[in-house]
Amino acid sequence: TIRAIPKEIPVILDAKRNDIGSSAEQYAKAAFETWGADALTVNPYMGADSLAPFLAYEEKGVYILCLTSNPGAADFQIPGDLALRVAESATRWNGARNIGLVVGATQAERMAGVRAAAPDLPFLVPGVGAQGGSAADVARTGRMAPGAAWAPGFVVNASRSIMHASSGADFAEAALRETIRLRDEINA
Repeated sequence: TIRAIPKEIPVILDAKRNDIGSSAEQYAKAAFETWGADALTVNPYMGADSLAPFLAYEEKGVYILCLTSNPGAADFQIPGDLALRVAESATRWNGARNIGLVVGATQAERMAGVRAAAPDLPFLVPGVGAQGGSAADVARTGRMAPGAAWAPGFVVNASRSIMHASSGADFAEAALRETIRLRDEINA
């Protein structure tokens, strides 16, 4: 699948990988060398040393899970503002300027706080579409300050709303229509 994607389109591997030591090194090698992904999502909850093998690929993007779009985010990420601590830590770890944060569109009411804690990090935003997140809310609360290097500061990821736009023979046309509709909503 990755080989079929034109080179000018960046590939973000949403794998949510991480482990300790040599295992993390092999996950990073697989994502960036074997598969050739441009960026990867990773889990930060084992600490900075477990992220080091991914961040060592300075020319590659590393999106750190911060505030996910699933209902279970309320179990650990929201109470006690763990998500804000992740955002602040990621800002400190960003020496190579290759870190971004995964911040779910269904968390738009908390996204502004994450943006304040990490004003210079781009967001990968899942949850628009099938999960019910709003592109308008993302644009309002996730946008970087005007003139920022990464402005507007986020990439919206939509999968199910496009992949399941139709189960009939018109699948490709329906997926294209949904993609264009979502693009226009984001741009508006």
